[in-house]
Amino acid sequence: MTDPAALTAIMHRGVPLAAAWNVSVLDAADGVARLRLPASAELLRPGNTVSGPAIMGLADVAMWMALLTRTGGQDNAVTSSMNVNFIRPAGPGPLVATARIIKAGKRMIYGEVLIGPEDADEPAVHVTTHWVVIAKG
Repeated sequence: MTDPAALTAIMHRGVPLAAAWNVSVLDAADGVARLRLPASAELLRPGNTVSGPAIMGLADVAMWMALLTRTGGQDNAVTSSMNVNFIRPAGPGPLVATARIIKAGKRMIYGEVLIGPEDADEPAVHVTTHWVVIAKG
């Protein structure tokens, strides 16, 4: 599945918080997804930058969307771990997250997400994440 509108709809149904934040899928294909988090005063922390919890949520749904491009939209994995490195302030938004699958095995999936201001060339946040494939029962 690579249709941005269809992926956005799945994301909004599965994670209502992403809908409340108006997160959208910009594009997605073969293990890569780019998402946009619009600017919102509700997501800011002191210093006029998007808060860590909002950035971590964006990273998690971005990787989920990258995974759905490989599963035909079937939700068959869950987050196992996430390592977040805040390199520089992300600013007040909007932010763009680019998630990509680095390695997908039968039971574990490893990926990374780069997040930064929409108009910047350099990332503000680097995330690595592991997901576990759910056994069908």
